[in-house]
Parts: sequence; structure tokens; C-alpha cells
Amino acid sequence: MFFRRRARADREFREAQREGFALLQQLAQEPSPFETVQAEAPAPDGLDSEAVVSDYPPVELRAPSRQDVDGFMMRWGQPLVIDEEVRTCPQCGAYRDWIVFCMRDDSVWLRCRAGHETKESSLDAAWYNRNSGPVDRYHPTLEEGLRHLGH
Repeated sequence: MFFRRRARADREFREAQREGFALLQQLAQEPSPFETVQAEAPAPDGLDSEAVVSDYPPVELRAPSRQDVDGFMMRWGQPLVIDEEVRTCPQCGAYRDWIVFCMRDDSVWLRCRAGHETKESSLDAAWYNRNSGPVDRYHPTLEEGLRHLGH
């Protein structure tokens, strides 16, 4: 009895995953509202046409999208435990006070206080998104971002 319920639950989960994936593909094919150019509607005969005003803020006031930035970073002060194992820097042995980077290709990198960087294959963008807070500011260079986070 348990196995039938489990199989049905697995089947329903896979179906929901397929539907969600199809929805994501459909949304990915739609043009971004920031990139579309609104065409002016032809004015009826004898009436002046007014310029179409965009509902979106000007480009200089928009926050960058994920495609516009090279990656995200956050500070991780406590020891980083992955798969019941405390991660240490392979070069210097540091085990706390990390800067965690989530790059454009969804890879996650760790940087210790000494500046050693290591790709962490056990972590992904989903882990980063679950553990990071909201983006509080954007930095034009890596050095400025590290300075902001205290490194």
C-alpha cells in the first residue's frame, strides 16, 4: 500500500516538474518588457497622435538584471558545513569568514580571507539563492564589492 502511494506521489511530482519546466520555457521565449519597443497606434483621421509613454522607469534608474552582472557575492562568517563536513581553504586551511560567489554560469566559488579562491562543486545557484539575502547594492568592480563586505 505504501509503495503505491509513493509511486503515485512520485508520478505527480514528476508531472508537476514537467509542467513547471514547460512554463519556464514558455516564459523564456517571451520578450523582456524592457527590450520591447512599443509602437505608436495609428491615430484616427483628424486627431493628433500622442507619444506612447512607457510604464517602466528610464534605463538609468533600473536595477541590473541577472544577465547584466557577472555574479553575486555574500559574506559567510561562520564555518561552512557541506555534507556534514566543514570546508577549509586548500591553500591556507581557513574554515570561516568566506566570501561566497555565485557566478553567471551558476557555479559557486569560495574565497577565504587570504584571497584564495576555490570552486565548490557541491554548491549551486539554488543553494546560494536559499542562503543569501536581498541584493543591497551593485558594485562596478570586484575590489569594491570585497571592500564593501569587509575583505
